Amino acid sequence: MQPIFFSRTRRWIGASALALVVSLSGGAALLVATSQHANADAAAQFSPVAQINMPSVAAPVGFADLVTAVKPAVVSIVVQGVDSQPTADQNSFDSQIPDLPDNSPLKNFFDQFRRQNGNQSPQQHRFMAAGSGFAISSDGYFVTNNHVVAHANKVTVQFSNGDQKTGTIVGTDARTDLAVIKVDGLTDQPFVKFADTSPRVGDWVMAVGNPFGLGGTVTAGIVSALDRNIGDTSDDSYMQIDASVNSGNSGGPDFNLKGEVVGVNTAIFSPNGGSVGIAFAIPSATVKQITSDLIKSGKVSRGFLGVEIQDVTSDIANSVGLKQAKGAVVTSATAGSPADTAGLKSGDIITAVDGQSIADARALSRTIGAKTPGTTVELTIWRNNAETKLSVKLGTPANSVASNSQTRNSGNEPAVVPSSVGITVVPNSDAPGLLIQDIDPNSVAASKGLAVGDTILEVNNKPVTNAQDFQSAIDAVKAGGHSSVLIKAERNGKARFLGLPLAQK
Repeated sequence: MQPIFFSRTRRWIGASALALVVSLSGGAALLVATSQHANADAAAQFSPVAQINMPSVAAPVGFADLVTAVKPAVVSIVVQGVDSQPTADQNSFDSQIPDLPDNSPLKNFFDQFRRQNGNQSPQQHRFMAAGSGFAISSDGYFVTNNHVVAHANKVTVQFSNGDQKTGTIVGTDARTDLAVIKVDGLTDQPFVKFADTSPRVGDWVMAVGNPFGLGGTVTAGIVSALDRNIGDTSDDSYMQIDASVNSGNSGGPDFNLKGEVVGVNTAIFSPNGGSVGIAFAIPSATVKQITSDLIKSGKVSRGFLGVEIQDVTSDIANSVGLKQAKGAVVTSATAGSPADTAGLKSGDIITAVDGQSIADARALSRTIGAKTPGTTVELTIWRNNAETKLSVKLGTPANSVASNSQTRNSGNEPAVVPSSVGITVVPNSDAPGLLIQDIDPNSVAASKGLAVGDTILEVNNKPVTNAQDFQSAIDAVKAGGHSSVLIKAERNGKARFLGLPLAQK
């Protein structure tokens, strides 16, 4: 079986192969049954419960007039650049040097050769690549993908009439894979505008681009799905289309029947790098916001809350008394961050921002990121089985975040104390929490992802420091009639919450 890829112009993201089989035999059986049973009772048995009133759908029309109107605004983006890569000899030599202690007589010997190899200049790899783009202003601002212009030292914009002009990169945003290019000297460049409303699933969409260097290629299809997450970034909210999109279409626009841009092509799902009818585009609302920031300042300003978050599972919702498994659980608030200053705590569940419902952690990240730093937002949170609200003034993301990892001193192994949920916990030496020393592979705890070496930090939002605390907290949850308990665990310095189902006596 061939691998399936999320493909961009020069980047491949592996994914497992999927297969979907749809059987229509049920419908055939239904027709046979109604033909064999003519009596009224049998016929009534197969009557529809609620008849769907089908809307009137106009027959498809040609796209020629639309193509003529928008094509002058669509361009090809050709880039040249140089990648600095270590030579094959350097990679080969360094990989064969053994890891020697400082007092080894051979260490200096190998270090001499490492220094000699290190003086070699990195191998220069020149490349050329092509993508697509489109004009958004008469004075020469063009939109394309970040990955199209990445590492480029020369950008050439090729117009539909055959003209070529040098472009300058105004700004890029790797998080949304967008970039803006400026061509100086233009005053009457034909341009297109973004749609003010999102398309619906099933709406027509037309893509124009430069697949495989074939400039001005037009394909059409429908919007197949909205809000797709392909696991690329926390900003994932792609529009899926079935118009033919291939390598080189990256950065090209998708139009609705009004000639408005509804998306920018950025990735395809394919076993071989070619179109199989599944392509992903950045929605126009996102493109409009990001490109506006890039034109104004060359960078994107995003609101910063300062929290580590995760999705709310049904087990977590059940353990904290939340009716629906929606929202984002705060696993930690960075010290000194806007969230920390406002009083947001580990274990809080953010269910809304300024009254807008939050479905999951990804939605919270997108919502906060869309806000301007300095904006004050109202967070609706679930805490201690009740809803409350907090006002938070958003900040600016820091360039780096300090690691939460801790150095643990193993010390002497304490006595093993088994618990009622299939895990054995021991004090975590000088670090907070309890260390999982053993786990029953057939337990619910194991099925929820807990493993030996994980640290239990809290049970039901209360710190635990010994095995008695741990068991007492579980017993208290059971006595309260709850069917699951909220556990805060840590692995490799990364904390997360999980709802652990409890067997009731």
